Amino acid sequence: MRVTVGVSGGIAAYKAAELVRALQRQALEVHVVMTEAATHFVQPLTFAALTGHRVITSLWDESAADSGSPIEHIDEAQWTEALVVAPATASILAKFAHGIADDFLTTMYLATRAPVLVAPAMNVNMWEHSATQNNLEILRQRGVRVVDPGTGDLACGMVGAGRMAEPESIAEAILNMLGHRHDLAGEAVLVTAGGTREALDPVRFLGNRSSGKMGYALAEAAHARGAKVILISGPSPLYPPANCEVIRVTTAEEMREAVLARMDESSIVIKAAAVADYRPVVVSEQKLKRTGPMTLELAPTEDILAEVMRRRHPGQLVIGFAAETENIAENGRAKLLRKGADAIVVNDVAGANVGIDADTNAVTFLTLSTATEMPEMPKRKLADRILDEILTLRRPKQMVMELDGASGAMQALEEAVTVRRPIIVE
Repeated sequence: MRVTVGVSGGIAAYKAAELVRALQRQALEVHVVMTEAATHFVQPLTFAALTGHRVITSLWDESAADSGSPIEHIDEAQWTEALVVAPATASILAKFAHGIADDFLTTMYLATRAPVLVAPAMNVNMWEHSATQNNLEILRQRGVRVVDPGTGDLACGMVGAGRMAEPESIAEAILNMLGHRHDLAGEAVLVTAGGTREALDPVRFLGNRSSGKMGYALAEAAHARGAKVILISGPSPLYPPANCEVIRVTTAEEMREAVLARMDESSIVIKAAAVADYRPVVVSEQKLKRTGPMTLELAPTEDILAEVMRRRHPGQLVIGFAAETENIAENGRAKLLRKGADAIVVNDVAGANVGIDADTNAVTFLTLSTATEMPEMPKRKLADRILDEILTLRRPKQMVMELDGASGAMQALEEAVTVRRPIIVE
């Protein structure tokens, strides 16, 4: 979805950068429009770097001609699916209320048919002034959503109402305005992410290039949709998603122990980690010296996904990941049948711009009866697509209770419709 953030000239303009990041974490595409006054508080370059898009600051911006748009305010008004102004000063609220269109932001406001949300920020006396309150009432009557400011210490030194609401609260209001999904409320989702490391000696290990980006994106997306999230992560340079419980592990065995310890409290298990298939039989207590050719004896690690499948409880969903470099569809389907998971997310990691350590990915979501292609896209956006597919596998709880106690009914159902079993992702 597409959101335009309008930034007007107040000291709280710096918080708009946090708002942009909060919206991006929800897989929203963000453009920024600034008033001239706002540029005295925050440089447009800041928002350009965050969004990857040119920041619009004037109706007469010469760079607009380079974009091929002679009436850019109309194009932006039609492009956006929501306009949010944060901070919204007393001046910008007055202009909106009375139809004054003397810069890009106010002109765009009149031109757009998208829903509008404002987050006021100003001195307490300005906020309480009857003119400001009358303007807000006019805007509310026109359908503009208002996120009221908080109360506290203000930049002017006074104390009272006028502090712009926190960026996360504004982002939540935008998501609600857009009807953003909250369809994982009540679910507990366990996600594994990143690679594991198997020691050779005190300084060396066997590992892989997994960054954890896909698993972290899945954890963040699941939380945004209302789930309680447990993220079990191998070594990763990424900052953990906010409000997720994070358990850090290093080896495949540590990953196994953590998953088995927490899987019973999870309704969905998504195993996106790149777990080592082998470990050295002997780990040297001292650093190995270069003495010529070396032969390593390797032993297979435990198959975590297979063990999860043996221990899963009724109604639990289990999804697995498969990273392949050849015969993608065949190998993915073979893993699905071999592991017995509800679905396998398979991707070609031989590509230059997708898969391991990349910011984008392209996958196929495989079940026993379907193969859903998901083209290349940012991993955060892909995470939501994967969760959408996982939810199609969720059986109503009443049906689970009835079928778990009636194997004959389950057999009849499996013969008639696609099987809806718990999902584990690896």
